[in-house]
Amino acid sequence: MQGSTQGQGSDLGSRGQAIADFRRVRSWSEHLCAPLTVEDHVVQTVVETSPPKWHLAHVSWFFETFLLVHYLPGYKVFHPRFDYLFNSYYEQLDSGFWPRPQRGLLARPTVAEIYDYRRHVDAAMERLVGTCGERDWGVVEPRLRIGLNHEQQHQELLIADIKHNFAFNPLRPAYREDLPHAESVEPEPLVFIAFDGGLGEIGNAGSGFAYDNERPRHRTWVEPFRLGDRLVTNREMLRFIEDNGYGHAGFWLSDGWQIVGREGWVAPRYWECIEGEWFEMTLGGLRPLNPGAPVTHVSYYEADAYATWAGRRLPTEAEWEYAASGLAIMGNFVDSDRFHPAPAVAGQGPRQLFGDVWEWTGSAYLPYPGYRAMEGALGEYNGKFMCNQMVLRGGSCATPADHMRPSYRNFFYPRERWQFMGFRLAEDGI
Repeated sequence: MQGSTQGQGSDLGSRGQAIADFRRVRSWSEHLCAPLTVEDHVVQTVVETSPPKWHLAHVSWFFETFLLVHYLPGYKVFHPRFDYLFNSYYEQLDSGFWPRPQRGLLARPTVAEIYDYRRHVDAAMERLVGTCGERDWGVVEPRLRIGLNHEQQHQELLIADIKHNFAFNPLRPAYREDLPHAESVEPEPLVFIAFDGGLGEIGNAGSGFAYDNERPRHRTWVEPFRLGDRLVTNREMLRFIEDNGYGHAGFWLSDGWQIVGREGWVAPRYWECIEGEWFEMTLGGLRPLNPGAPVTHVSYYEADAYATWAGRRLPTEAEWEYAASGLAIMGNFVDSDRFHPAPAVAGQGPRQLFGDVWEWTGSAYLPYPGYRAMEGALGEYNGKFMCNQMVLRGGSCATPADHMRPSYRNFFYPRERWQFMGFRLAEDGI
């Protein structure tokens, strides 16, 4: 079972529940790495990704840095230089950090030492939860919740990074040979669902966990709009390709068109055309492209170009949350043990709002009205990235189901596509 924090709300106030949640989250990270060889743990194939062993160490560093060294009397750090090696980007800490593009260049510490580091941190965290006083618990408990959700985020990054590493290898190895194949189907016709819009509220106002970038909940006006009842599929993306979509500048934003030319994009990431047939690299290895499955591993630029070609647009994040509010959080998450998007199930829409792929929206990642970042280094977690990135919503096949909520805001640079990213269409209401 993967880690569970979202939906338990104040249950983390129970020390026993906190320890149980901590153990589940931590064990799931190692479960994800169980199919890897030692060599697989150390590979970094592009600047955006990190070696699996770095993820395993960084999430441990997070607990050590923001909890153990401050709140567990007598705590001894595992290694005096790990604060430098495994700090990701926190500038306000005195340690500095090893450059991200060079994480894969370090053979030491060994993978075995990283797992020893995790055992050291795990034991100390359980001592902290069990022994800290009530005054400290008022600070420890919310930081523990951040740490648990932070590790769940890295579990998702870990899956995407492993896929990139394996796809880079010309042997096209499988992360897991036993992953299921979805039945190859043709997509159902796309239907657009009308929403009246109006003055509503978005953002998180609940008592459960949420990141600071989801708050405060605030009023926003949404004009009438129509939303695609499912995600855009591989078959539909093929039509865009066959219509010279990647070769027609008129469909593309200027920055996107420059990247298409510079990097030679002709299809979504991980697609390969072999003897006239399209295949897709998956965590189960190279497989025939399923026409009915959602297109994934596309950048914002590709999503926007497709929408322009189709005479539609991407939804705003307010429209997406308006449509998702009140719906049950159900879908193809990592809990499904598929590790790949699946075709939409038959039924009334909107479908696939949660799971399968993170959905690009047409909204820039900016602070909500009244936003205030946390004080200190933890305030760097989200706030300092509110520039030049776009918002994605809904989670993916690599997201834990209990990590998702309608207000969750993910964000990436518009050029990035190694994560499980897709999109649905929208249009203005009539």
